[in-house]
Amino acid sequence: MNGIISPTHKNLPNYSMRHLALILLFMLSFLSAQSLAATDGTALAKKLYERPDGSDASLHATMILSKKGSKPRYRTLYSYRLDNENGETWSLMRFTEPADINGTGLLTHDRPGDDSSQWIYLPALDRARRISSSRKGGRFVGSDIYYEDLRKRDVGKDQHRIIGSGMVGRTATTRLESIPLDPDNSVYSKRISWVHMNTLVPLQVDYYTAGNESPVKRMKVNKIQKLQGYWTVLDNTVYDLESGHQTRLVTRAIKYDQQLPVKLFSRQTLSDTRMEQAYRP
Repeated sequence: MNGIISPTHKNLPNYSMRHLALILLFMLSFLSAQSLAATDGTALAKKLYERPDGSDASLHATMILSKKGSKPRYRTLYSYRLDNENGETWSLMRFTEPADINGTGLLTHDRPGDDSSQWIYLPALDRARRISSSRKGGRFVGSDIYYEDLRKRDVGKDQHRIIGSGMVGRTATTRLESIPLDPDNSVYSKRISWVHMNTLVPLQVDYYTAGNESPVKRMKVNKIQKLQGYWTVLDNTVYDLESGHQTRLVTRAIKYDQQLPVKLFSRQTLSDTRMEQAYRP
């Protein structure tokens, strides 16, 4: 064989065989851990998606827009949600104050495994206009909340994995990383949720965009409480980490399981501010 020695087991010293076995064992353990993290991540994402929050809900809230050195701006809104039997989630949001946005509304229809449909009603135009999917990164009424943030994102659109634990204040959380399977399907390249496992409430969510190693936006929960048997976020703030602007949402009143009618979540109701007033909490 022209002096060429085939690398058979007989030619390898014992210490080399042990070294090779350790490497293989490490690789198998690493791959197994990665697979387990992904499996557990998807399971946790499903738990968050399916966290009990009533068949419907209506709330009254104050939105506070602020930036250091500027006077805060206050907005009053009402929001309604309905979970349909077919798995769809419909929501309607209506602003009542200040006067320049009074009557402005947003209607969202979320469908599992499909893109959401959204319409916005602007009183000045007196008509409802559909929001194109290309505007999912647009700021809703000048806040730090994007149109995409107001949609209930389907679990199957992202790859999920648990990447460790961390503290939010004095509370221990599990960190869940979610990356879109289709980069064009989200304005974000990655989201990391800091999940309180006892309540299944993300106490913090960091949002990343393509090309940024640090988050560009962060949501932090300031207060949660169990109401009518459901863990409820009563106070949270969204921070734009690049501009320093922030949007705080404080819930003043909320009611669950009122048997809200389907007609409340129609384009007709979106354009008629009188139709939803009877269901305000």
